[in-house]
Amino acid sequence: MHPPGPSSKSLNVGCGHLPRFGWVNLDVAPLKGVEVVHDLERIPWPFPEAWFEEIEMINVLEHLPDTVAIMGELFRIAAPGCRITIRVPYWNSPAAVADPTHRKMFNEETFDFFDPGTRHGRERAYYGQARFSIERMDFYVGLSNALPFLKVTWKPLKALLVVAARFVGGLIWAEEVVLRK
Repeated sequence: MHPPGPSSKSLNVGCGHLPRFGWVNLDVAPLKGVEVVHDLERIPWPFPEAWFEEIEMINVLEHLPDTVAIMGELFRIAAPGCRITIRVPYWNSPAAVADPTHRKMFNEETFDFFDPGTRHGRERAYYGQARFSIERMDFYVGLSNALPFLKVTWKPLKALLVVAARFVGGLIWAEEVVLRK
């Protein structure tokens, strides 16, 4: 197991070219600022159980083949009360299908399967051991990857976007969920 240092209670999973100061930066490539080089498909990851107090996984989960296994590993390394932020492309956005390395697509109900407080979480409790509560889900909207995205956090507008996005692709480009163990 990786011996975390004193300021390493935060994990930046799949950091790529965006390592964070004071965090453990994990990536499959030995890039500048990456402290732990590890293939995320190889489970277990090199960290002790219940170690991290905060985990971020930004634009990574869609590249991995087994969402249930990855959520289980996040659950294993997260300390009780850990905050986990995951951002993924929305299922019908151009970003979801543009990258040939994307293996999975996500919508507003995907993470419900890991929250026992939701219908999917109760009905599909056999989908692994990962159990989180969904604290928040926000959406990013925009016209193209070349322009800045707007983060939508207002609940009525988020509900309207979800309904509209079922009929018109490219409205929601990404979703960001904040989970709590």
